[in-house]
Amino acid sequence: MSPMTDTQPYGTPDQPRLAVHGEAHLEVDPEIARITITIATRGPDRRATLDDLTRRNTHTIDLIKSYGDEIEKLETGAFTLTPELTKHGRGERVRTYHGTVHITVELTDFTALGELATRLADLELTRVDGPWWSLRHDSPAHSAVRRQAVQQAVVRAREYADALGTTLAALVELSDPGADTPTTGYGHPAGGGMAFRAAAPGTAEPAPALDLEPQRQSVHARVNARFIMTPPNL
Repeated sequence: MSPMTDTQPYGTPDQPRLAVHGEAHLEVDPEIARITITIATRGPDRRATLDDLTRRNTHTIDLIKSYGDEIEKLETGAFTLTPELTKHGRGERVRTYHGTVHITVELTDFTALGELATRLADLELTRVDGPWWSLRHDSPAHSAVRRQAVQQAVVRAREYADALGTTLAALVELSDPGADTPTTGYGHPAGGGMAFRAAAPGTAEPAPALDLEPQRQSVHARVNARFIMTPPNL
C-alpha cells in the first residue's frame, strides 16, 4: 500500500499527520422574533362559545395581518372546545364550555414587535408569550462562524508544524464533529420569553407599546482537520 493511500490515523515517518480542531464563536443580533398568542373564551352554550371564539380569532388575525410585510410568518396551531361537567348531581351535565385557539407569529421588525405584543395583550381573554429570538437557518452568521473555525484550525496546525521546524504539506481531512453519526434536532433558538395576559374588559385607553430589547444570539462552530506535514528534522 502506498503512503498516499495509507489510512493509519497517525501517518508514517515519511508523511507524518497532524490532527487539530478549530473553533469560533460569534455574538450577533437576532433576525427573527417569535411570539405565541392564546385566545380563550367560555360560556354555557356550545354554539355561542364557538361563535365567540371564532369572532375573537378573526379579530386577532386581522390585527396581525395589518402589519403587512413586517410579519414573517403567521400560523394557527391547536384549536380546542372542551365541555366542563358539573361536579355534583346525577348524570353527566355540561356546566360550561372552554374554547382556545393558539397562534404563532414571527416578525422581522422588532420595533413593530413591541407595539403588536401590547395590542394583542390588551385584547380580552388573550394571552401572549414570548418573544423568542433566533436567526434564520440560512443566516450569514452561520457561514461566517464556520469560516472562522476553519481558519483557526489552519493557524493552529501551522503553529504546531512551526514548532517542529517544518511546514504543512497537504490537507487530508476536514469534518464537523460527529459528521459520521449525525444527530437530529441540532440548534435551538435562544429564548427569553415572558408571558402577559390581556387587561380586564373596558380598559379606557390602550397600553403603551412595550420596549423589547433583542437578545443577542450565540453562534458556534467547530471543525476537525488532519494535515500531512513535511517530515521534520528531529
